[in-house]
Amino acid sequence: MSTLATVLLSALPLAAGWIVHVWRLRAVLSTARRDPLTGLRTRDGFTRRATALLKDPRAVVVLADVDKFKHINDTYGHAAGDVLLKATADRLAHHVGRTGVAGRLGGDEFAAVLIDDHGTAADMLAVLHGVLARPVEGQDPAVHTTVSLGWVRAADFPAEDLSALLRRADEAMYAAKQGRAGLRRAGLGRLFATLAGRRAGRTGAHAPVPVVGVAA
Repeated sequence: MSTLATVLLSALPLAAGWIVHVWRLRAVLSTARRDPLTGLRTRDGFTRRATALLKDPRAVVVLADVDKFKHINDTYGHAAGDVLLKATADRLAHHVGRTGVAGRLGGDEFAAVLIDDHGTAADMLAVLHGVLARPVEGQDPAVHTTVSLGWVRAADFPAEDLSALLRRADEAMYAAKQGRAGLRRAGLGRLFATLAGRRAGRTGAHAPVPVVGVAA
């Protein structure tokens, strides 16, 4: 046997061990980027995929928040709240589809980036809003709630990154929640009515970003 062949054979166990190590490491990282309750991507995993999707001018950024979630937990218990979060996540992921991405940013807050192929984001999100408000099948007692949505077209703000677009969607979502409109779009103007009432102490809250609420 040649010297080269001997070296290659002796290196095989080391190479195999390294391949297994890399595979396990990737599996661990993939798990870490998935929320254990809902199966959606966590903030880090969502950010990676969403940032790539924003290169598409048809991208739409959506922020969703379950209304009165604390009341649901206090009234029906945390198990019922978890069931509601899981159902919300499943419905959101199904609606976004494989071309987009959905993630759980924390608590009862979800985010998504979807690709609007036909310029009908307002209609699609109106349908989504109705779907997210449906009671969870098999849950006893039935928990009734709604989900407030804020959204923004990436093409409206081509110079802004994911973080800035999420802030705009966040402001629009809060306007929808305050006005009980259910769904609002962030635009190019100013939203005067709700900036003064910006949520205080909210995790990840940022300074107000001028938006205009457009009920879809």
